[in-house]
Amino acid sequence: MLELIFRLALLICSISMLGLIYRVIKGPSVPDRVIALDAMGVHLIAITALISIVLDSHAFLEIILLIGILAFIGTVAFAKYLEKGVIIERERNH
Repeated sequence: MLELIFRLALLICSISMLGLIYRVIKGPSVPDRVIALDAMGVHLIAITALISIVLDSHAFLEIILLIGILAFIGTVAFAKYLEKGVIIERERNH
């Protein structure tokens, strides 16, 4: 019974990813697209965790951490780009 619940949750997360993909492609504004990308990162972590539970494996835990770090860095980079127009600021004294 518990495995059925996990598989159903995996199916629901996978279907909701389709809505997020639509929002990334057709989003009304760039900030909406960035939020959708961040939500896709969270959903990807959830899907990986559910697969790890269903397969009864601890091998995916490092992957979950890596996805979380990459999603956070990507969100921060997009936010900085939206705020200032550049990601890496270079100061030149010439």
